[in-house]
Amino acid sequence: MKVLLGGAFKWFKRILLGLVLLILLTQCWYMGWVMWWKYFDPGMTRFMEIRLDEARRTNPQAELKRHWQPYGKISVHLKRAVVAAEDDKFAVHDGFDWEGMQLALEKNRRKGRLVAGGSTITQQLAKNLFLSPVKTPWRKAQEAIITLMLETAWDKRRILEVYLNSVEWGDCVFGAEAAARRYYRVGAAQLTAAQAARLAVMLPAPRRFEKNPWSAYLNRRTQTILARMPHAQLP
Repeated sequence: MKVLLGGAFKWFKRILLGLVLLILLTQCWYMGWVMWWKYFDPGMTRFMEIRLDEARRTNPQAELKRHWQPYGKISVHLKRAVVAAEDDKFAVHDGFDWEGMQLALEKNRRKGRLVAGGSTITQQLAKNLFLSPVKTPWRKAQEAIITLMLETAWDKRRILEVYLNSVEWGDCVFGAEAAARRYYRVGAAQLTAAQAARLAVMLPAPRRFEKNPWSAYLNRRTQTILARMPHAQLP
């Protein structure tokens, strides 16, 4: 009996060690890409791959609309609008807005369903770059780890630059340049304050809002963000 128990314990230790090594190797893989993308612009993100696969199930010729623009060639209005709408503490937090998370939890509890999120721009970028939109405890834990990697390895300007170039803005529409062309037929550098505010308020559900980007709800929300934009702190 002791021999059997001893053998089982040895196998348990080996399995546990294997799992730990696998987790460490996975984190090293993520960190390697984080360091690479600090200096080189990402091409296809994990979220883009998922959306493209979905689109090609009905249209095998589907392609993503995206065009990278450096930070300096994106309208300052859009930067302010996105920060005001998505993460007003972006310039000062360490990747997590603890107060925002608490407020989101309380709002969801009152409503009895998920109506608000507390994810920062860095958290959203971590998910978009590497993970799936499926909400599981493992994905949220991995998202938090990658968020810490991004905040440690990149400055805020790089985080915002990559986010603005990779975030979804409609069906197969990714990044500020593609969004500006899709909705206003201008480049990302030419967006006005009002145009930028409307694009920013679409971000929580771009594929739903693109069906009617001038709805009454978006009109009201756009005015709210316009009022907040002068106070948005940029990196």
